[in-house]
Amino acid sequence: MGKGAAGRVFALAGPTLIVGGRVVPVGDAEPEYVWFFRAEFPGVLRTVFLILHDRGRSEDVTQEAFIELFVHWRKVSRYERPEAWVRRVAVRKAVRALRRERMRAVLEREAFPEPGVDVPDVDLARGVRKLPVMQRSAVVLFYFEDRPVSEIAFILGISEGAVKVHLHRARRRLAELLGEEVDENAR
Repeated sequence: MGKGAAGRVFALAGPTLIVGGRVVPVGDAEPEYVWFFRAEFPGVLRTVFLILHDRGRSEDVTQEAFIELFVHWRKVSRYERPEAWVRRVAVRKAVRALRRERMRAVLEREAFPEPGVDVPDVDLARGVRKLPVMQRSAVVLFYFEDRPVSEIAFILGISEGAVKVHLHRARRRLAELLGEEVDENAR
């Protein structure tokens, strides 16, 4: 998407790069770069995805690598293997992104240590940790904090019916994880 002269948003046909805050259609670049971009982008994206396992972040990292290539194209295009150069840049950016994410998690744990929660059942705590985030949130608020459904709905920004669905699915999944039968009449 880009903005026209009147400030309207418009869709660009074909691949685009954002360079220096400007949306540049790849077709406006040198023909050799356009050919190279179209030939190599899918393979580099696949490589980065296999490192990050996150489609959105992989697309961002790959685009950043190709932006860097675009900026240095006149020099890199004369290299014997420019595809190796862009892959190297992309892999380095992907590894850097993973390190940043891991470091952020470590720093967050240190900055916000887990409170000394007295969980009655370690297996239950492990099971709750495996639930999808909305089910996990509903279970924690309902069973551990003893909050009413209406308050949980307000806190999570969903309807009371959706809270009940999350709780029902969470009970079923927890029973499955813990090897127990589901009590349909459970609170």
